[in-house]
Amino acid sequence: MEPVIFTLLGLGLAGIMVVIRRRFAEFYGQTPDDYTDGFPHFELRKHLNGQMVCEGAIFGPLGRVTSTFVADFDIEWTGNTGVMSEKFRYNDGSRQDREWVITLGEEGAFTTQASDVPAGGRGIQTGLAAQMRYVIHLPESSGGHKLNTVDWMYLTPDGAIVNRSQFRKYGFKVAELVATIRPKEA
Repeated sequence: MEPVIFTLLGLGLAGIMVVIRRRFAEFYGQTPDDYTDGFPHFELRKHLNGQMVCEGAIFGPLGRVTSTFVADFDIEWTGNTGVMSEKFRYNDGSRQDREWVITLGEEGAFTTQASDVPAGGRGIQTGLAAQMRYVIHLPESSGGHKLNTVDWMYLTPDGAIVNRSQFRKYGFKVAELVATIRPKEA
């Protein structure tokens, strides 16, 4: 009986450690408060504006690159509302066009809308970072899955933005995106 109790206690302790690690020591453990004092200060309207280039990679659930891409962004702001048109070109030759509508709110908060994010997203910009959370609906050609997404953007001193996103289904990471976004050279 005693070995069973110790085994159950060990499994329980291991489970608690996994939850603590995930909450405090991994990607999902970040909070906007972690970046409040960060510099340079990231402002969506200022740093996501005009013609930009995005280059990145998508990693599958085992951490291997499954796709790479280059995208042209065109972002225009009218007051507190920005429209970001994206044109992606993937390494397999496929293309994807998307348009985000970003609406700035109070104290760094913002909301987003896109055709593949029908419920919209919510975000916060603070210090050198911006975080956005949303559910993305993949196209039927990619399985039609609905994935919970956490998207972080970090401003670098030279004005480039590093973007890291994780996509989860049933709590398990199924993909990750890492990209840079920078102003397009004239």
